[in-house]
Amino acid sequence: MSFWNRRKSIDALGATDTHRRLKGTLGWPHLMALGVGAIVGTGIYTLTGVGADRAGPAVILSFAIAGLVCACAALAYAEMATLMPVAGSAYTYTYAVGGELLAWIVGWSLILEYSVVCSAVAVGWSGYAVGFLQSMGVALPHALAGGPHAGGVMNLPAVVIIFAVAGLLLLGTRESATVNAVLVVVKLVALVVFIALAAMAFDAQHFAPFMPHGFSAHLEGGVMRGVMAAAGIIFFAFYGFDAVSTAAEETRNPSRNLVIGIIGSMIVCTLLYMAVATAALGAMPFTEFAGSPEPLAHVLRGLGHPIAAKLIGAAAVVALPTVILAFLYGQSRIFFVMSRDGLLPERLARVNQKTGTPVAITVLTAAIVSIIAALFPLAEIAELANAGTLCAFVAVAACMLVLRVRDPHRPRPFRTPLPWIVGVVAILGCIYLFISLPPITRTRFFIWNGIGLAVYLLYSMRTSRLAKSSQEAA
Repeated sequence: MSFWNRRKSIDALGATDTHRRLKGTLGWPHLMALGVGAIVGTGIYTLTGVGADRAGPAVILSFAIAGLVCACAALAYAEMATLMPVAGSAYTYTYAVGGELLAWIVGWSLILEYSVVCSAVAVGWSGYAVGFLQSMGVALPHALAGGPHAGGVMNLPAVVIIFAVAGLLLLGTRESATVNAVLVVVKLVALVVFIALAAMAFDAQHFAPFMPHGFSAHLEGGVMRGVMAAAGIIFFAFYGFDAVSTAAEETRNPSRNLVIGIIGSMIVCTLLYMAVATAALGAMPFTEFAGSPEPLAHVLRGLGHPIAAKLIGAAAVVALPTVILAFLYGQSRIFFVMSRDGLLPERLARVNQKTGTPVAITVLTAAIVSIIAALFPLAEIAELANAGTLCAFVAVAACMLVLRVRDPHRPRPFRTPLPWIVGVVAILGCIYLFISLPPITRTRFFIWNGIGLAVYLLYSMRTSRLAKSSQEAA
């Protein structure tokens, strides 16, 4: 069988050896927390100001538009995840619909999303941790506080937090999901407190003029401005809900719980983002906080709530590991399924029968992510995560539409409403955002996938379980 024609059978997706299958232990609250934990990171604390600088009060529309594109992608994910309730997310769906080569490209691209984001958040957390230790009189040697690009040797706090989260994942998926849920509640409470305090100073006059830079993206003063320019940036504060789909195999009653987890987390985060933006804009003219690196804390200090500003900042730091957990979990499951399919060494796909977790692949994933976080300058490559995410979103929406034509009568626990509108909006919206990325980012994305294609042709194409099956059949 040529690799051009290798496709998984949807009906046979769940036929896996016991020692290579993950245990179903998660309910919809765990999945909701996983999605919200991945989506609500540092973005909400910073992008409100960045978006307001580019769109003014109309940044509320930017949040709504970005949320709409992501919601379309989320609906496609919900249909595909319930149709194929096994681990692997976009990689698995593409394997069954588009074939092995396309699946490899999607899986290779997902490494950019999960690993780079996980590393970037770990480095961000490290900065907060080093500052906190200094305030407590503990000075970490400069050589251990940053990588070579920052004049140090390695970023030790980033490595520590990554392996701490990996250790939590090794205890068991349900146990780590429960801890994640508690930390997510901390984040949500902090944002609700901000909304409540800012709402008391609400002034509708702060919304005039509502759209000072217009709707379409355009260059103004050396900066891209307009509602769509802000939406292009804000979009990346929404992704992370796809991590829920990587938990499909570990979900109880996936036909119901996956839909609630994926779509529910998107709805909660979209409404939360819009509420935070509305509260901030109503409490203070956007020009006063648009340039601040911590706009929410800036608003609260301006309203005379310095203690609340510090507590919200502290809550963000405490809860940042939820983002690391969600993306480290997602990456380990992608690697796990690629190993189970033979595209990576199969011995990595063994599951610990006591905890139900893939120990070897989780430790390997933590090692890879920690090396990136410890040594590399993430500022130059972080946007690659955006490219990888957009590739996965386009693949999932396309797979949904292809299956609607190829296999229209297959039972679907969840059916995306208006699929040809939802799917096309998701695809075109993501392509538009990909084109909007800096040219150097797009070039690096294609270089990365060129490397991935070489790995596939030199190794994975021959070790694939489908390749071995076809050889045995011959």
